[in-house]
Amino acid sequence: MEKEVLIFGHKSPDTDSICSSIVMEYFEKKQGNTNCKAVRLGNVNKETQYVLDYLGIEAPELIEKVEEGQQVILVDHNDFEQSADGIENAKILSVTDHHSIGNFRTAEPLYYTAKPYGCTSTILFEEFKSFGHKIEKKEAVLMASAIISDTLLLKSPTTTEHDKKALEELAKIAEIDINTYGLEMLKAGTDLGDFTAEELVNLDAKKQDKDGTKFVIAQVNTVDIQDVLKRQEELENAMKAEIQKNGLKLIVLAITDILNSNSEIIALGENADEVIQKAFDKKLENNRAFLEGVVSRKKQLLPNIDKSI
Repeated sequence: MEKEVLIFGHKSPDTDSICSSIVMEYFEKKQGNTNCKAVRLGNVNKETQYVLDYLGIEAPELIEKVEEGQQVILVDHNDFEQSADGIENAKILSVTDHHSIGNFRTAEPLYYTAKPYGCTSTILFEEFKSFGHKIEKKEAVLMASAIISDTLLLKSPTTTEHDKKALEELAKIAEIDINTYGLEMLKAGTDLGDFTAEELVNLDAKKQDKDGTKFVIAQVNTVDIQDVLKRQEELENAMKAEIQKNGLKLIVLAITDILNSNSEIIALGENADEVIQKAFDKKLENNRAFLEGVVSRKKQLLPNIDKSI
């Protein structure tokens, strides 16, 4: 029997990464490609688990690597640093993503859909519409949840009119109130009490490599920044361990207040003070800086830090 095509998002998966993988499986099967399966590259966070529990479905199977020649479909990422181990030797059939294109290279042509939207699931919503596929309630909940997560209930600067239109239509199909469901879902992801410092630093961490300079921007959502900062010492110890383990020049942990749309960052590493000063015109005090109105890693944190590095 032919091996299944594996569909997955990035490591340290967020709600968009998990939901888009499942939705892509549904889409592919509607296209007649029945031999495919959504999988994941990391643990499911509490926000995503809220969605899965709401629908009464299991999380995709966890995998760590892919074998040479394995056929795969990538969603919500393209950078090999953020993908499965062995991805450089896999056969990538397609990519659906809303991020900038990183160190991506294939030996053969492929289907590649990239749009500067706030969420991968918004792109998938348009794909369903484009191919005339009916969107079922379960699919609508998954896509709506992903959009709510990635755009922070449409408050993030990454939000586009495409995201707003998609979420409005999906909410009707899903039979959910966007604000009520969305806030409960986001709040579920802010319960950080039983995570170790190491888990928090790696919960939603994106590794970057700029001309051989490696750095990480991690992010956790909360409704009380000060509550998370009570653990600053142990968080810094975990961040220092990541620097040593992965040879990082810089690691930034953004603690994002989802209610007030602000972030406090903890930054450690070589020239961290200089990098943050240049990126945000803010001086680090006790390795921290408050960034008013900053909630998006992709559009606010990463571009500024990348330029200053």
